[in-house]
Amino acid sequence: MPIRVPKELPAIKVLEKEKIFVMDEDRAMHQDIRPLEILILNLMPKKDETEVQLLRLLSNTPLQINVEFLHMSTHEAKNTSSDHLKRFYHQFNELKEKFYDGLIITGAPIEHLPFEKVDYWEELQNIFKWSRTHVFSTFHICWGAQAGLYYHYKIDKHLLNQKLTGIYNHDVLKPTWSILKGFDDVFFAPHSRYTGVDRKDINETEELEILAESKEAGLFLVGNKNNRAFYAMGHLEYDRETLQREFERDQSKGIQPNLPQHYFPDDNLDKIPQLRWHMAASLLFSNWLNYAVYQNTPYDLSDLLKSDK
Repeated sequence: MPIRVPKELPAIKVLEKEKIFVMDEDRAMHQDIRPLEILILNLMPKKDETEVQLLRLLSNTPLQINVEFLHMSTHEAKNTSSDHLKRFYHQFNELKEKFYDGLIITGAPIEHLPFEKVDYWEELQNIFKWSRTHVFSTFHICWGAQAGLYYHYKIDKHLLNQKLTGIYNHDVLKPTWSILKGFDDVFFAPHSRYTGVDRKDINETEELEILAESKEAGLFLVGNKNNRAFYAMGHLEYDRETLQREFERDQSKGIQPNLPQHYFPDDNLDKIPQLRWHMAASLLFSNWLNYAVYQNTPYDLSDLLKSDK
């Protein structure tokens, strides 16, 4: 089944070239189906790239999905046009009375800042609080995962000695969890971050469990035992070239970044990186939609008010 998005969203053209079935709003109105309502809080600078990456993954399911986008009203986007935001994004005040089956909170390149110094931290805290009664299951990515752990459990991030960037092996620790159903014992995933979370802090939090981690990169996936919140420290949604673009961006800024590990063949920048993580990415997001959301979400989403997650 297709994903349903605004009719003129530029990401549609990219996805259609990849033979991904995208249904616009007009056609979807004629189907008598209760689709899943998914909200994406896009905190990434280049929002159009992240839109394509996430919509691609959400399409790998037989479920029909309505997708809406949210941006922070208390932050001025510098890499996305105001016209794009006005046409395809909502502000929190516009939808805070609505209910959603799922919420995805992306990463953001602001790890060097304490959470309280982020200009939209107060607004984001309101969204976290709202999500407890208006969203059935939330999937947090990278900085979004660290921010969620900090807000909900007071688990703080810590600065790494250097940027963690590359493609790393990860071990599945809890294969019986439905979100990891069908996974091999080991899978690849990209990381791109300056901060991390201590596994000790997760283990000391009764509601949380470590589901997958890497000997090199550390934690990858943490789940709330009620299946209503997941925290991914890496970026399975990344494209083949994303780490390369980030490396070149940092070079242009004079940062002198480390070469992403296990990414360029033979560490040769002239060679095309191998795509080794999209199978895991597709499976993880499909499992989240199917088992954590679709199989358990109430038909009447207003029933979420009856249970605080």
